[in-house]
Parts: sequence; C-alpha cells; structure tokens
Amino acid sequence: MPINPVVNTIVVIPCYNEEQRLDTEAIISFVETEPSTGFLLVNDGSTDRTQETLERIRSIHPNSVDVLYIPKNSGKAEAVRQGFQRSFKINPRYLGFWDADLATPLKSIRNFRDILDSQPATEMVFGARVQLLGRSIERSTFRHFSGRIFATLVSLKTGLHIYDSQCGAKLFRVSPELVSIFEEPFLSRWFFDVEIITRFIDITKNLDRPTAAEMIYEHPLESW
Repeated sequence: MPINPVVNTIVVIPCYNEEQRLDTEAIISFVETEPSTGFLLVNDGSTDRTQETLERIRSIHPNSVDVLYIPKNSGKAEAVRQGFQRSFKINPRYLGFWDADLATPLKSIRNFRDILDSQPATEMVFGARVQLLGRSIERSTFRHFSGRIFATLVSLKTGLHIYDSQCGAKLFRVSPELVSIFEEPFLSRWFFDVEIITRFIDITKNLDRPTAAEMIYEHPLESW
C-alpha cells in the first residue's frame, strides 16, 4: 500500500455499490488539503462500477489513497476489519472508519485527531449524533427514538453510558489492543460497533490502565 510518508492517519471507507453516491471530489479535495490523512477504500463485492470509481480516486492520489477489493460481498463489519488488517501493516498513528455516504463530513477527522493528540489517555473517538442547538443533525423522529432505545440496550450490555454507538465515524489510536480487537471476524455484519466496545473492555479490564469508559470519547458532531 503506497502511502505518503507524512500520513499518520488512515481512514477506511467500506463501499458497496457506491458508483453513484460516493462523493469522490470530497475525498480528493480532503487529501489535497490534509496530507497527513490517507484513505483505504474497500470495495466490498460491488456489482456496479464502484471499482472503477475507486481506482479513479487512487490514480489521482496514489500516495495517499489505496483500494482493497473483496470479490464477494461480506458486509460492513468484515470490509472494515479487512481494511484495518491491511492498514495495520503501515503502522499509522491513528486508524478509523467512515461511512461511504459521508454523512459525517470528512473535516470531522481533524477534530477527532485533535482529541487524540491532546488526550493521551483516550484510545477511541466516536462521533455522536446529538441534536444540540447550533448544530445540523438531520435524523427522522423514528431513527432518533429507535437510536435512543438501542443506545440504552448497549449501555446495559457494556456498562458504559454511551450515547451513540452506531455512528459511522470513528477514529482509534493504533495499539496492540486495537490489533487484537480486529483479529477475528465479528459476529454481526452491521452491529459490530458494539462488539468493538465489548472486545475492548475484555482486553483492557485486567491491564494497569484507565477504564474503558475513560478511554472512549464521544464527540458531538457539528453536522450529519
């Protein structure tokens, strides 16, 4: 995976039939303004021309963008996991994943990275779709309340008071613990975010480190 040597952050974007939806210009523009960030675009067995779309982005910035092709659709969880395993070989400082619809603007990557830079004890930064005044969070009433119910169930399962486990924008500090989390396939194709949290709790609970609640940071998004 050729990557610009100044890149310290890699963001994995899982893609399935994204030929028409993926905002290629947003990715290209962000790479040009943020040379410290690279992207691994994972084609998860798409049946349209997604591969050509991703290859076009790579051809423009081959030192900051790479493409991973998975022949058979395996779901978001496995696409992200394989993307992480490939990215670990480059040894970035930070590694994350972003939904292909870019509902969370790419500029939020800077905010997430700033948090990890300024808070050495923080290992994970999760986007949180909190409908606060002065922010543009567009979610239907059904999705909002179903999300609150799901968040309550996640909190009961993990023991963490987490607001939004399912937001598709997350950034992690690369560590041996993170590598362990992504070693084995996840049980769920779509709700693997919860498995990331539970695996992290299991791995760190016997270590001489802060609690998982102290190492996970939820950042309210400005727009989604």
